[in-house]
Amino acid sequence: MFSNGHQTSPPQPPPTTSTTPVTTQNPPQLLPITTTTTTTTTHDPKKLTLIPLIFLIYFEVAGGPYGEEPAVQAAGPLLAILGFLIFPFIWSIPEALITAELSTAFPGDGGFVIWADAAFGPFFGSLMGTWKFLSGVINIAAFPVLCVDYLQNIFSVFSGGYPRYLAVTLSTLLLSFVNYLGLSIVGYFAVFLGIISLLPFIVMSLIAIPQIKPHRWLSLGQKGVKHDWNIFFNTLFWNLNFWDNVSTLAGEVKNPQKIFPKALFIAVIFTCLAYIIPLMAVTGAVLVDQSEWEAGFMAQAAEIISGKWLKLWIEIGAVLSGIGLFEAQLSSSAYQVLGMAELGFLPKIFGVRSKWFGTPWVGIVLSTVITLSVSFMNFTDIISSANFLYSLGMLLEFASFVWLRRKYPAMKRPFRVPMGIPGLVVMCLVPSAFLVFIMAIATKVVYLVSGLMTVAGVGWYFFIKYCKAKKWFKFSENGDKFITVGNGEGLAAPAFYLYLCSLCNFSNS
Repeated sequence: MFSNGHQTSPPQPPPTTSTTPVTTQNPPQLLPITTTTTTTTTHDPKKLTLIPLIFLIYFEVAGGPYGEEPAVQAAGPLLAILGFLIFPFIWSIPEALITAELSTAFPGDGGFVIWADAAFGPFFGSLMGTWKFLSGVINIAAFPVLCVDYLQNIFSVFSGGYPRYLAVTLSTLLLSFVNYLGLSIVGYFAVFLGIISLLPFIVMSLIAIPQIKPHRWLSLGQKGVKHDWNIFFNTLFWNLNFWDNVSTLAGEVKNPQKIFPKALFIAVIFTCLAYIIPLMAVTGAVLVDQSEWEAGFMAQAAEIISGKWLKLWIEIGAVLSGIGLFEAQLSSSAYQVLGMAELGFLPKIFGVRSKWFGTPWVGIVLSTVITLSVSFMNFTDIISSANFLYSLGMLLEFASFVWLRRKYPAMKRPFRVPMGIPGLVVMCLVPSAFLVFIMAIATKVVYLVSGLMTVAGVGWYFFIKYCKAKKWFKFSENGDKFITVGNGEGLAAPAFYLYLCSLCNFSNS
C-alpha cells in the first residue's frame, strides 16, 4: 500500500483463539515498511536535533509577527487580539497533536502523504501530495514578496517595475541554493534567524509599555469601516497553520519518536507569544487610521514608538524572517517530493539526493520553479490560494487521522493523543468547520485556481499509473514487505500538556 500503490490493505492478522483474552491483549497487526522508513535507517546525514527542529517548525508556521497586520485592518484591534488568542486552541493545537501522533507512528519523509495512503489508499495519498505540495510552494512565493515589501520602505526603487521583479527572482534563486547546502545547515541557520528577527520586537514591546492605553484594545475598528472577514480569517489562518509541514522532515530527524512531540509543544507556545505580545503592544500604544494596518505596518509603528532606528531594525528583521520562512518551507516541500518518489508516487529521479550534501536537489529545483511562476500574484491572492488548497488537504488529513485509529487500533504510537475515536472526531470537527468557512468565503479567482490544480492532481495520479503500466519511467520498487506492530497502543498521557511538559527536559534530548 505504501510503496507502489498496488496493495490497498495489509494482510489480516491471525484470528484470535477462544483461549486468548481479547480484553487484555490486542492481536498484532501487519503494516508495510515504506521506502522512507528504510531510508531513514540507512541514509544517515547529520540529523536534526531538538533546537533546530523547534525553529524550523516556528518558521514553517510563523517566523514572527510580520504579516499579522492585515487582521487589524480587516476587523479592528479587539477582534485581531482575540483571533490570535483563540485561534491556536481551535486550530494550532489540534493540528500539532495530529502531527505529533502520526509523525512518530510513521517517521518518514512522505509525512501526510504516507498518512493518507495508509488510511485510504494510493489515490488519496497522491491527491494529498498534490494539494499539500502546491499549497506549500504557493505559500513559499509569499516570502520573497513580503521581504521586498519591507525593503521598499528603505529603498524606493523596489516599489515596482523591473527592479521589484528582479529582486524577487534573484532572492528566490539565492535562497534556494542555500537550501541545497544541507538541512542541518538550514536548521541552525533558522535558530540564528529566529533570534535576530525577534529581538527588535522584544525591544519595541518593552519600550511601548509606558505608552500603552488598554482601552484601545477594546476597539472594534473605526466607525464606517466595514469588516473584511475574508482578509481577517485568511490572515489568521495563514499565520497559524502549516504545523504538519514539518512531518515531511521526519525521516531527517534524530529520534523523531521522542523529539517531535517536544518540539511541537515548545513551538506552539513560542509562536503564539511571538504574535500576541507585539500585537498588544502596538495596538495599545499606537493610534492610527485603521487603513494603515497593512503588511509592513509594524515597522512604521516601531518608528512611532521609538524612532527610525527601531524601524530600520524591524525592517531588517523582516527580511531575515522571510529568509527563515522560505528556507524552512522549501525544505518541507523538497523533502515531500523526495518522500513521494520513495513511495512510488513520483518517478525515482525525483528522489535523487545531492552527492555532496545529501539534499533532494530535484525537489528543490521543482519547488523553486513553481514558486517563481506564482510570484507575480499579489500577497492576498497568494495566501488565499495557498489556504484553499491547504484546507482541502487538511480535511483529508483529519479524516486519515481518525480512520487510522480505527483501522490500526493496535499500532504502536510513541505519542498518542489521549482520546478515543469519539473525542478525536469532535477535536477534528471544530477546525474542519473553520476550513469549510475559509473555503466558502474564497474569491472566484481562488476557486478557479484551486479547482484547476485539483483536476491537474487527479490527472497526474492516472498519468503516473499509466506510466507505471507502460514502464516509461523507473519507480521505487520495494516489494510487499511488512513488519509486525506490537500490542501496545503507545503512550496515552492523562493530558496533553502534562505529558509534553514532562518531555521538556532538554538534558535528555
